[in-house]
Amino acid sequence: MTNTIPTNRRKVRLLAAASALVVGLGLVVASGHAAQNETESQSMIRQEPASVALSARQQSIPLIAAFMAMSDMPKLSAALNQGLDAGLTVSEAKEILVQLYAYTGFPRSLNALQELMKVVAARQQSGIHDIVGREPGRAIPTGDALIVAGTSNQTKIAGATVKGAVFDFAPVINQFLQTHLFGDIFERDNLDWQSRELATVGALAATPGVEAQLRSHMAASMRVGLTVTQLRQLTQILTEHCDADTARRADHALTEALAVIRKENPHFD
Repeated sequence: MTNTIPTNRRKVRLLAAASALVVGLGLVVASGHAAQNETESQSMIRQEPASVALSARQQSIPLIAAFMAMSDMPKLSAALNQGLDAGLTVSEAKEILVQLYAYTGFPRSLNALQELMKVVAARQQSGIHDIVGREPGRAIPTGDALIVAGTSNQTKIAGATVKGAVFDFAPVINQFLQTHLFGDIFERDNLDWQSRELATVGALAATPGVEAQLRSHMAASMRVGLTVTQLRQLTQILTEHCDADTARRADHALTEALAVIRKENPHFD
């Protein structure tokens, strides 16, 4: 079908869509190349057959994250056991819990890591020898190279080059995001980005008051290759195993993220 939207008008719409998707992170799209970056990010969204589902390993990740965010140790223990049974390595489980300190805070991360230690020890005593997994296989950049890598990762995940009033007010927060979260953490290659986003969505869905960030990470999940079918499955998993508010927040965030994407791509999924 021939695109009849004038070029300038389309750029304005792309800019607006990009702004809506990243505003949950307190960001607005920078001028200049924002429309081009958003177009490129849309092309990264994978449109797969509806039969493609989350693996058993992937299904455990949002539950681990949600129960960590809730500080529900009995359910976290069960979710960790489920994940390890499904092929999650000990290293991957640790990485999920470490990453989530950026979203849920150090206390919850430390408590969850202690719970993982108990789970692994109990499984060993029962004769279960879980796959240890590996540490990151490449060196993490430092200095200016870390800023470059982190900024690139941030742009890919957010869908466009971003900046915002909050960063003008407190520039150091974006420096921390670019160098630490999107640099130090997202450069670690012992956990893939899809797993990282599944964990982030699970934790944010379980946290009241961060609906805007949850919406942004639903969109980010599609940018790193998760399909709409898989994200709908994620919301169903949360519906079945978590409280009604957690499931409602996840479902609403997915609906809102899809509305923006479909506005620019009417034939999406």
